[in-house]
Amino acid sequence: MSIQIGKLHRLFDSNFLEYTSYVIKERAIPSIEDGLKPVQRRILQTLFNMDDGRFHKVANVVGETMKLHPHGDQSIFAALVNLANKGYLIDRQGNFGNIFTGDQASAARYIECRLTPLAREVMFNKDLTTFTESYDGRMVEPVTLPAKIPMLLLQGADGIAVGMATRILPHNFCELLEAQIAILKGEEFRLYPDFQKKGLIDITDYDNGNGKVRCRARIVETNEKTITITEIPYGTTTSSLIESIEKATKSGKIKILSINDYTAEDVEIEIKLPRNIYANETIKALYAFSDCEVSLNANLTLIRGELPESTTVSEVIRFNTEKLVADLTKELEIALERQKEKLHARLLEQIFIEERLYKDIEEKTSYEDVVATVGTSLEPFTQKLLRSVTPEDIERLLEIRIKRISRYDIDRQARDILAIRKEIAAIEEHLKDVVRYSIDYLQKLREKYGSEYPRQSEITTFSEVEIRKVAFSNLTVGYHRESGFLGHTIKASADNNDPSITCSEYDRLLLIFSNGIYKIIPVPDKLFVGEELEYVDILKENVIFNVVYRDGKENFAYVKRFSTPKFILDKEYRLFPDHPRSRILLLLCGEDQHARVSLVPSRRARSNVVEIDFDSYLQKGPSAIGKRVATRVVRRVVESTERVAKERSNLALPGIAPPDSVTADESVANHEAQVSDDGGNGEQ
Repeated sequence: MSIQIGKLHRLFDSNFLEYTSYVIKERAIPSIEDGLKPVQRRILQTLFNMDDGRFHKVANVVGETMKLHPHGDQSIFAALVNLANKGYLIDRQGNFGNIFTGDQASAARYIECRLTPLAREVMFNKDLTTFTESYDGRMVEPVTLPAKIPMLLLQGADGIAVGMATRILPHNFCELLEAQIAILKGEEFRLYPDFQKKGLIDITDYDNGNGKVRCRARIVETNEKTITITEIPYGTTTSSLIESIEKATKSGKIKILSINDYTAEDVEIEIKLPRNIYANETIKALYAFSDCEVSLNANLTLIRGELPESTTVSEVIRFNTEKLVADLTKELEIALERQKEKLHARLLEQIFIEERLYKDIEEKTSYEDVVATVGTSLEPFTQKLLRSVTPEDIERLLEIRIKRISRYDIDRQARDILAIRKEIAAIEEHLKDVVRYSIDYLQKLREKYGSEYPRQSEITTFSEVEIRKVAFSNLTVGYHRESGFLGHTIKASADNNDPSITCSEYDRLLLIFSNGIYKIIPVPDKLFVGEELEYVDILKENVIFNVVYRDGKENFAYVKRFSTPKFILDKEYRLFPDHPRSRILLLLCGEDQHARVSLVPSRRARSNVVEIDFDSYLQKGPSAIGKRVATRVVRRVVESTERVAKERSNLALPGIAPPDSVTADESVANHEAQVSDDGGNGEQ
């Protein structure tokens, strides 16, 4: 039984590895050589085989491609439409869909395509292409196409394989060629993504083909009540963008009156705003709560040779540049060899006709004698030839027709031979400096096609929109002390003066309890916090907290100041050591705060009251012990009466009592924190 299980495991392992390898190499991950996946390569090869300069029905192209591709017609059609919409290699005629709105292409029988001039010029060369048998052995297909420009970076690619994925962002045509020229010249270069859908991009976190790119829609403020989206981020459509805006509107994060999509050739989404809502505020909210801003994670994984590899943009373009030089060198060598063969044939023909060697074979009766005679007749002229004469050369001479000999033009032949010699000299000159020839080749490509492919996306930097600042305060968090619950579904008790806070769902709440525990939490629906909640408010930066607390172990009171603490969400911290009798006696926020401390009476003391000016204490961390208030037990701590009275007098108009006015003693009573002496004898 165990032997059978072991065989089964090996069978699964073997099959899974084969499947994994197939998906990675044959479907999902592109090749570094030509930047194509197999289905894309087969489509382009089929278009090249069919190419006659005219458009072909896409249905016919798909059908022909199925001779090379082992999968269904729908996968081929989808890949062809996607490749055509990138705009570099396939010319379109008919409705190929809309990359802005996400509309689908028409049926394959209604639309037509053909190779672009750029594709014909840079993607194909039979002399440089290695072919292999197709899946059924009836045809041959290219292993890779001899691409002369870095198609992988130009078009970009997305793919999910088994255990790996790739996301290669597209780049600008002219910038890629300029980078290759810089490499050949030994200069520095930089490359950043460029998207067909335009938009704004922030490449702060972009790491040479990996990392992250933040992409924003271009939003124009038509007037204070109307905004228009004219460009959208990569990876979105106008439909998905509108859907995200409507979703944010339904959840109360954004307020709009109406949204209309007028997109045709260019993006145009118009948003109308309601009363009291203005464009500058809404634009920030759109970036924060909708797909008007997206983060694109880049992961440059490709196939190099037979293996997958993670690399960088710099490595890819250097590889493609070295490959370009090697390919151009091979092309020059092949062209040189062909020109030499052509010159050799012309020289043979010139000697054979002008020296009238054909007359030597007039009386020969056998073919062998004819061949031998021609070979012998050419021996005196071998120094004029580029190589020795072969039987194939003699065969070509004997195939010359009498009509051609009779019309032979000596001057024209001389001009043709001179032109061929000049061409050979030019090729040999290029081979002496292939790098210079490669630079010239790239510059000619840029001059010829560069105007068709300007940069689309604007590179800029933009600060991240803080969601809490642009979110609407649409929640009221209440605290009900009797039940101990806190949340935006809880209604605060008006009789007990329980606090309620207006906030948004993105705010954080700071809770401080009388036993010294504090923590920061998200806005809850309903959360039990108990009856000892001393302070609750929206977490804000640089708020100064002034605290007087009793240390239960020593029974002394301490005062300290600290600013908004650092935190981990939902984690409990302590303002002072844990003890059953330790308590906060007074907590005030802000500067210019004062407190009056009443001490347990002592006959030897001149005064039983200590005035505290919190501004005179240094700010320290929230866990610092602080400074002891006095050497006696504290009976009571209240906010300073003088300060409270001063604040109320500032609020009142001359000669008019402030509303709901209270006496100073009543004000003190409202701020009291009664503390028992816990068995103290009045002196320590």
